[in-house]
Amino acid sequence: MAESGMNFAPKGKPNPVVKDGEFIFAAAALDHGHIYGMCNGLSEAGATLKWVWDPDPKKVDAFVEKFPQVKRARGEDEILSDPEVRLVAGAAVTSERCALGLRVMAAGKDYFTDKAPLTTLEQLVQAKAKVKETGKKYMCYFSERLHVESAVFAGELIAQGAIGRVIQVLGTGPHRVGAPSSRPDWFFKKAQYGGILCDIGSHQIEQFLFYADVEDARVAYSQIGNFGHPDYPELDDFGDATLVADNGATHYFRVDWFTPDGLSTWGDGRSFILGTEGFIEQRKYVNIGVKGSGGGHLFLANKNEETYYNITGKVGYPYFGQLILDCLNRTENAMTQEHCFKAAELAVRAQLQAVKIR
Repeated sequence: MAESGMNFAPKGKPNPVVKDGEFIFAAAALDHGHIYGMCNGLSEAGATLKWVWDPDPKKVDAFVEKFPQVKRARGEDEILSDPEVRLVAGAAVTSERCALGLRVMAAGKDYFTDKAPLTTLEQLVQAKAKVKETGKKYMCYFSERLHVESAVFAGELIAQGAIGRVIQVLGTGPHRVGAPSSRPDWFFKKAQYGGILCDIGSHQIEQFLFYADVEDARVAYSQIGNFGHPDYPELDDFGDATLVADNGATHYFRVDWFTPDGLSTWGDGRSFILGTEGFIEQRKYVNIGVKGSGGGHLFLANKNEETYYNITGKVGYPYFGQLILDCLNRTENAMTQEHCFKAAELAVRAQLQAVKIR
């Protein structure tokens, strides 16, 4: 059983876009397990992982087991002062991700952070200013789109016009808490994790912006609640929101921490994308009730066909190679900076204006 999305770290087929040593990166701040997926993706795309740093030696030990070629830095400064390092990947405590990014960009390096990329509008202002000042990138690992093959394939189908113009995206992002003792203390403190709509809700909002080709949107309504964890009153274990885009597309998403123990994976993540000429459904991690089904399920219906695809191992994860080339060429093919910051902004706004369900 896949216990927790915190340890979700997909492995794909190597598809290098650069030669060994041509693009060197480092890992710093290992507070969230997504750092493993981030480093897997970059390494498979040809990047060379040189350094790792975290003040907790146990976290570093575990990381070195997965990436034995990496060197242990004596401190963050050793990474930031290394002229060979082009990018720093980090999975700090959510509220500390922006501060790390500011230091990385000030050192002349691009920044790749776990989601959510920040937790306050004040941090957003600081991040935007530092990007403008330095010309460096502040990119985010929105894994539920970037590191899921059905999500990648859905984007390709939409770009080909398979369902016409996207008019609504409906997303569900349930997660398993597991034993609370297995989670770090910061996970239960809202000032540090940012709230459920800011945190795992950022995945859903980013997908909406991408699939529906949205430049801006407003949060029409959002709500949060704590239904099953009274011992952790700052934990939002449920949240949902409705957004309306500048191009007329709409979005509803629900996120929660109620994945039951009987489910074979950490969350039955799905998306339903409605277009003017058809629709797509993704069952990202499991086809529930079908033993051994795994993830990668996509269903398409349009004027020409009604088709089921299992694309596991067939599409790959092009984002990481695109990101490397963007850093080298100063392009924006993997993701625009504006898109990344807009997803972060809307997630924070959804959290700030959320009605608390009692």
